[in-house]
Amino acid sequence: MSRLTPLADRFPRRTLWALVFAFAFQCVVFSGSRIFTAAWLHRDMTSALDRAVPFWPWTVSIYVAAYLFWAANYNLAMFQGEERAWRFLAADILGKAVCLGFFLAMPTANVRPELPSKAPLGWMLRIIYALDRPDNLFPSIHCLDSWLCWAAVRGRKNIPAAYRVFSLVMALAIAASTLTTRQHVLADAAAGFLLAELCWQLAGHTGLAAGYRRIWEGSQPR
Repeated sequence: MSRLTPLADRFPRRTLWALVFAFAFQCVVFSGSRIFTAAWLHRDMTSALDRAVPFWPWTVSIYVAAYLFWAANYNLAMFQGEERAWRFLAADILGKAVCLGFFLAMPTANVRPELPSKAPLGWMLRIIYALDRPDNLFPSIHCLDSWLCWAAVRGRKNIPAAYRVFSLVMALAIAASTLTTRQHVLADAAAGFLLAELCWQLAGHTGLAAGYRRIWEGSQPR
């Protein structure tokens, strides 16, 4: 048990439950909002510039790899000290709450292109299209989460510089893949990045993170 003590000290139970709650809240925001908006009018924000972006089905590999990237960096964010961990968690919850507001107040959708029969990794993109309806697009949660994952490691000297650079490149690549797979449009991606950075700054320079931490300290044992 002694070998597990340092890990337990750095990853308190309340932080773990807050991380689980963040995942559950995202599911509610993304899927639960559809219960209310399914029959509502949805806006298509596709622009002429979006139509000029190439359609590359093979980039679905990057789109799907985002889930592994998030798992790694969400976990990594929890081991940067409690202050930074709570900043990350507070920024994440705030970002998803803002997304929920947009999903309800301004529902968006787009029209997906027909997949060529022999498109590279077309089978994978067909699965994504089948599982994920083309709505709840603005802001892009894919881009929001990816930018937060970059912010979590940004400037951290205890994390290898190569991985910090990789995280930035990966965040940008994921954003690009949302466009080249026609999962999102430019406005969605830009809004996701902007919202993530805004929430990160608010969580770090206001009492938001400390307040969110106090909520969990009052509800969960150490």
